[in-house]
Amino acid sequence: MAKIAFVGLGNMGGPMAANLVKAGHEVVVFDLAKAALEHAVEAGAVAAGSAGEAAAGAECVITMLPAGQHVESVYLGADGLLAQLATDTLVIDSSTIAPDTVQKVAKVASEQGIAFLDAPVSGGVGGAQAGTLTFICGGDAATFERAKPILANMGKNIFHAGGHGAGQVAKICNNLLLAILMSGTCEALALGVKNGLDPAVLSEIMKQSSGGNWALNVYNPWPGVMEGVPASRGYEGGFQVNLMNKDLGLAYDNAVKNQAPIPMGALARNLFSLHGLKGNGTLDFSSIQRLFLEGEQ
Repeated sequence: MAKIAFVGLGNMGGPMAANLVKAGHEVVVFDLAKAALEHAVEAGAVAAGSAGEAAAGAECVITMLPAGQHVESVYLGADGLLAQLATDTLVIDSSTIAPDTVQKVAKVASEQGIAFLDAPVSGGVGGAQAGTLTFICGGDAATFERAKPILANMGKNIFHAGGHGAGQVAKICNNLLLAILMSGTCEALALGVKNGLDPAVLSEIMKQSSGGNWALNVYNPWPGVMEGVPASRGYEGGFQVNLMNKDLGLAYDNAVKNQAPIPMGALARNLFSLHGLKGNGTLDFSSIQRLFLEGEQ
C-alpha cells in the first residue's frame, strides 16, 4: 500500500479519496473547503493544512481541481508541488483542463525527473462513489503502467489515450458528446410531455429504441423518472452546469485551434451557457431539462 496525497475534495475528489482509503492506502488530503476536509477525515483520511503539507513524503500525488489555473497554481512556481516533490514521486492530475496546460505542467515535471500523468475521469459522482470511474490517461507508457494499480482502486475502465494531453483531448470530446446527448434527450422528453405523454413511459420507449443513450438510460433528466439521479433530488449534486460550461469552452477553444467544425457542440455550448446565466450554474447539468419547459417546473 502507498502513501498518497489527494488535493481537491469536491463532488468527485472526495469519493475518490475515500475509495483509496478503503483500498488500504494511507491518504493525506487537502482542500480549501473545511467541510470537504472534515468529510474526508470521517472516511479515514488524514487532513493537511496545505497542498505542500499533504504531499510531504507521499509516493503518489493526485489532484482533482476545477480548472487549469488551479492546476498551474498547485504545481508550478517556486512554491508549487513540483519544486518540492522527490524525483521518484508519481503525479496524477485528474482535473479536466486544456491539453496545452497539461503539456506545460508535464514539461516542468519532466525537467525535474518527476513522472506525470494526466488522467481525467468520466462516470459522474455515482461512478466516483462506486469506484467505477473511467480514467482517460495521457503520458508515457511506463508512467501509465505504474499508475494503473492506484487508479484501479477508484475506477473500472482505465485507458491510455496517448502522450501528455491526450487524456484531456479524449475527455473533452467525450463531454462534448455528452452535452449534445443530454440537451437532445431533454428536448425530446419535453416534446413528448407537451403532447400529453408520461415521461417515464416515453423514457422506457426510447431506452428500448434507437434513441437510447447514456443520458436517457442511466441519468434521466426528468424529475421522478429514475431514482438516485440528480433530477430526482432537485438537481443537487452531480456534475455542475458551471463545470460542463468549462468543458464545452475547452472543446470550443480546441476546435478553433484545430479548425474542426463542431456545429452541434457549439449549439450545446450556447444552451448550457444560457442555462447557467439563468442562475442554474451550481445545479447538475441535467437540469437543462428546465430550459425546455421554462416556467413549468
